[in-house]
Amino acid sequence: MGLSGAGMLSLLASKNVFAGGSLPSSEEFLFIEAEGFDDRGGWELDQQSMDQTGSPYLLAHGLGIAVKDATTKVQFPSAGEYRVWVRTKDWVAPWKAPGAPGKFQVVINQEPLAEVFGTKSADWHWHDGGKVTVGDSAEIALHDLTGFEGRCEAILFCKDADFQPTNDVAQLKTFRRTIRGLPAEPADGGSFDLVVIGGGLAGTATAISAARQGITVALVQDRPVLGGNGSSEVRVWPEGHTLQEPYPHIGEIVEEMLPGIDKKTAKNKWYTTMNGTTASNFADRRKTDLVNSEPNITLFMNHRSMETFTEGKTITSIMVESTETALQKTIKGKYFADCTGDAKVGFQAGADYEYEFSAENPVMGSSNLFNVLDAAEEKHVLACECKDKSSLMSQYEKGEFAQPFPRCPWALDLSKKPFPGRLKGKAKNKISDLKKFANMWYWESGFTKNQIEDIELIRDHNFRAIYGAWDALKNVDGLYENLRLGWVAFIAGKRESRRLLGDVKLDATHFERGKNWPDEAFPCTWSIDLHTPEKRFQKGFKGNEFISRANHGKYKGNVAGSKELRLYWAPYRCLYSRNISNLFMAGRNISVSKTGLGPVRVMKTCGMMGEIVGKAAAICINETTSPRGVYEDHLPKLKTMMNLPGTTRVS
Repeated sequence: MGLSGAGMLSLLASKNVFAGGSLPSSEEFLFIEAEGFDDRGGWELDQQSMDQTGSPYLLAHGLGIAVKDATTKVQFPSAGEYRVWVRTKDWVAPWKAPGAPGKFQVVINQEPLAEVFGTKSADWHWHDGGKVTVGDSAEIALHDLTGFEGRCEAILFCKDADFQPTNDVAQLKTFRRTIRGLPAEPADGGSFDLVVIGGGLAGTATAISAARQGITVALVQDRPVLGGNGSSEVRVWPEGHTLQEPYPHIGEIVEEMLPGIDKKTAKNKWYTTMNGTTASNFADRRKTDLVNSEPNITLFMNHRSMETFTEGKTITSIMVESTETALQKTIKGKYFADCTGDAKVGFQAGADYEYEFSAENPVMGSSNLFNVLDAAEEKHVLACECKDKSSLMSQYEKGEFAQPFPRCPWALDLSKKPFPGRLKGKAKNKISDLKKFANMWYWESGFTKNQIEDIELIRDHNFRAIYGAWDALKNVDGLYENLRLGWVAFIAGKRESRRLLGDVKLDATHFERGKNWPDEAFPCTWSIDLHTPEKRFQKGFKGNEFISRANHGKYKGNVAGSKELRLYWAPYRCLYSRNISNLFMAGRNISVSKTGLGPVRVMKTCGMMGEIVGKAAAICINETTSPRGVYEDHLPKLKTMMNLPGTTRVS
């Protein structure tokens, strides 16, 4: 929050308003960042698109039930009349869908403004809220009206009734930093032997592996939890076989991070997969505790990497920004590991990469997993992660089990369409259909979209598919009276985007031919698992598909519990950049072709890549060499380290 004079406010002005150079007629204003609210209530902090929006925002993700108000107390420059502007969007407008489900109100001292927000424009914009008279101070609340993804990035109160704030993201960012009095230069975040960017399983394993080899590590993660797709936020179950000969210790760190779950008892009668199951199965605290127990790791949680700095073909530092306070830090390193999935650091550094997407050459899409619960079963009610759990408990105690769901005219119209769990246009067998419906990986979209630039749009399309399907089952087919959506991920789980190029680019043909490498480093046991739109559900949704199919190719690997284990050892030379001298990578952004991505992208395999990168980084430090130099001059040493237990520590 901030207030200042007219010169400051002009930084926020729409370019066409003050073209003549005149300043606002009043210097009094109040600017409120949504993430700075004292109490976020039931609203979620969403940062996945902040590179595009310029700031995180609050999301009312209530699954059709309005979430608790976000509230904050503010001090105005003086009492009087202000015009109110709210930065928001109508999130279904890109599809010209009716209904504006993201409706919300701004409430001032318990009095809502007459204007309802989230009802205009497909783009982020300043929604004019009209004028309001206030005293010297007030309590401001965001009041959700639907539970269907209302979003607010900032609120501006301005005494100049003619002032119009800009929608230019760069200009907004400059204003935000200036008005909040944030330092012009980032603070010193420290200097480390290895800087790991991305706290998924790959990045977390990289950091732990390197730290145990005695080198100093910074681990940067832009979410409040570690694990990435394998966390409670996304809930894709980690797959891939660890602990394989001839290096049976590779994967021990990965297994340390994952909980010992009895899959049979963790599943229920409605689904046969671990995807999308309860948060406890994904053991967020276990990962964080493991990282915090390593004295050589400095963890930068809730920090997003924003800029990468180089000297020639060498990375010198990155600038990270807090997703909660916007404070920035510069983190220096001798070596860097890009474990972002999107290859953000490598891309900014000028690393060679591949990424193509088109109707003729679609990419694998992103998913937002979801599950359902039965309000008539006590164990489901007790385990509920819903925003209104107390209300649900009260209903259960009264024997009121019915769970109505509102009609969703703005969602995908699936009233007469087939989808998994309703293959012939109408669901009949409740239990068997639900096994095909909830918790399933194939609810996926964005095949022809940019999975980096368009991720908010892709995620929102997933929402429209989920809500449209549930509307059809509940309100058209009249099924599942006591069931409700129990949880839906609001962070999209990505499968494919940029891939950085190393000295070897692994391809499906290598798996099919069984090509051997002198620098075999991590085992792959998955198939050539590539996703494309499922043709059965394409009719009427061409270009906006929402269900995928898996194409496994000739190399079958070990998918879906197949009895025969196909083991392939991938080379170390996939794990470093061919043109940036001090850059490693681990995860789905390593040096593979599009077809080569299929067998390597599952999370346990990505985690084992990280274990190798951590060991190689230690060799780089101790031998004063490069990632390439590890292969050329120190490969025997790397293999020796690969034969040591994952718990081995070097002081």
